[in-house]
Amino acid sequence: MKRLIKGYLNTSLILMITVALILGIITGILFGEQTAVLAPLGDLLLRLLQFLIIPLVLFTLIVGVNMTRSRHLGRMGTKVFLYYVVTSAVAIIVGLTVGWIFEPGAGLSLETDKTVEIPENPGVTKVLLNIVPTNIIGAFNEMNLLGIIFTALSFGLAISALRSSEQHAELGEHVYKVIQALNEATFKILKVILYYVPIGIFAIVAETIGKQGLETIQSLGNMIVVLYIALFVHVGIYLLLLVLFKTNPIEFFKYARTPAVTAFATQSSSGTLPLTLDAGKNLGLSKSLYSFSLPLGATVNMDGAAIRIAISAVFATNYTGMSLSFADMLMIVIVGTLASIGTAGIPGAGIIMIATVFAQVGLPMEAVALLTAVDALVGMGCTALNVTGDLVGTTLIDKTEKSNPEQVEA
Repeated sequence: MKRLIKGYLNTSLILMITVALILGIITGILFGEQTAVLAPLGDLLLRLLQFLIIPLVLFTLIVGVNMTRSRHLGRMGTKVFLYYVVTSAVAIIVGLTVGWIFEPGAGLSLETDKTVEIPENPGVTKVLLNIVPTNIIGAFNEMNLLGIIFTALSFGLAISALRSSEQHAELGEHVYKVIQALNEATFKILKVILYYVPIGIFAIVAETIGKQGLETIQSLGNMIVVLYIALFVHVGIYLLLLVLFKTNPIEFFKYARTPAVTAFATQSSSGTLPLTLDAGKNLGLSKSLYSFSLPLGATVNMDGAAIRIAISAVFATNYTGMSLSFADMLMIVIVGTLASIGTAGIPGAGIIMIATVFAQVGLPMEAVALLTAVDALVGMGCTALNVTGDLVGTTLIDKTEKSNPEQVEA
């Protein structure tokens, strides 16, 4: 038994995750809904990761702010936001193009009387207001990432100001060192949690596949395949960008694959955030950048969800016999980009975005109800792309910052 445990702990994490993923798929297919008994193991992984989100974002960002000059934060923030908006728009264009080529849903005749209750889209205004929480405890309790980022930035800048002042420099240094220690302690806890990740992924994937069932997968298989083709096309764009910015894609994916595969299994950008931050650290990215860009990306950057919106719209038009005009496609790009900004990175959030776009271009809500049948299978790939996009963007921006002679970290 001791030998078995030692062998497990010494095995490559990505190898264990890959094996867990394959075993989860096989188990789900073989045992179907009986895999529900594995749910507690998957829930435990999600709880462990969520347990670390607040301390990781809070401490990492405070330390990051204190490692760079304050005037650089605005420049980095602008680059991050522009990247997220542009790639979301490009993702929708990719989805529409791939959907137009492969025509998912064409000739499909599925009877469905299923209805779905669609949560209200929070909207851009509410998202912007949520950046400033009414109280700090509330932001932490509700896992309001934008509010936590605002809190961390505020205290990070305040501590930086203390360290720079003559009167409170010593006090500021003491507080900063405590935050640094807490940040390192949080990453130590994360390293222990990583050993449980393969077990949790196995349970989540097995339950997801078991719950979906082969009948549902086969009936909407064409739509699922076309969506994954679009996702891979977008990954190709990421690879091209990495090469253009002189970054080795193999080296990049060596560290990015763990959070990407975990996001695939958990369907949660926010839940995977501890692993994404760890990947940013292992990639050698600037802490002042990734501590801000990755939590923000988990909330507002959703390239996978954007592709899902486009493919779903094409599927709905083919399924119902409608057609999309150029104006409709342009509307999907604009509304889809806005809808993807601020929609929480949690399982099921994609349905809100799809419903928002469908309402704007006049597509039937019955199609949304039909798409919920494969929500989990579709959400898995989309979430993995979301997380990958966050890391790609941060890597590219990090390259531009390091090439700037003015960028100096403490």
